Amino acid sequence: MFGKGDYVIYGMSGVCRVEDITTMEMAGIPGDRLYYVLIPSGQKGGKIFTPVEGQKTLMRKIMSREEAVRLIDQIPKIGELWITDEKKREEQYKECMRSCDCSQWIQIIKTLYLRKQERSAQGKKITSTDERYLRMAEDYLYSELEIPLGIPKADMEAYITERIVQMEQDKKLVRD
Repeated sequence: MFGKGDYVIYGMSGVCRVEDITTMEMAGIPGDRLYYVLIPSGQKGGKIFTPVEGQKTLMRKIMSREEAVRLIDQIPKIGELWITDEKKREEQYKECMRSCDCSQWIQIIKTLYLRKQERSAQGKKITSTDERYLRMAEDYLYSELEIPLGIPKADMEAYITERIVQMEQDKKLVRD
């Protein structure tokens, strides 16, 4: 069970703050059933009411600072998703996004970043589908990381890149 003030990932709504845990007084709803009142971080004025018991939508606590740092440190080891068939690739992206798994979001980001570079070298633009999933995966990942790391979402890509470059330099120094 989550508590008031906890930050959670709630399905495709992304990062939400648990504002309250309460019953609802509505016709047809048992008066003793508890509901989370969630405030999505990316929406102003939005509220989500979801039952505490019997969750159909995936809901998990966001990462701790240590978990976030460890995830970023693992990025070089996370593979890409090379699927040539457009329909199968989009289906795989959808599945990864629904998983609410940061490692899978990173797979999408890495894959589409490399695909974007490859297409650019050929004088082509990234497809609108690829662009949409790249932005979605970045938004979900950076939104989750910004809370435990205390780094604004807008600065997250630079922070991650800088950390990975520094790790690579540190490894090189150790080898030399």
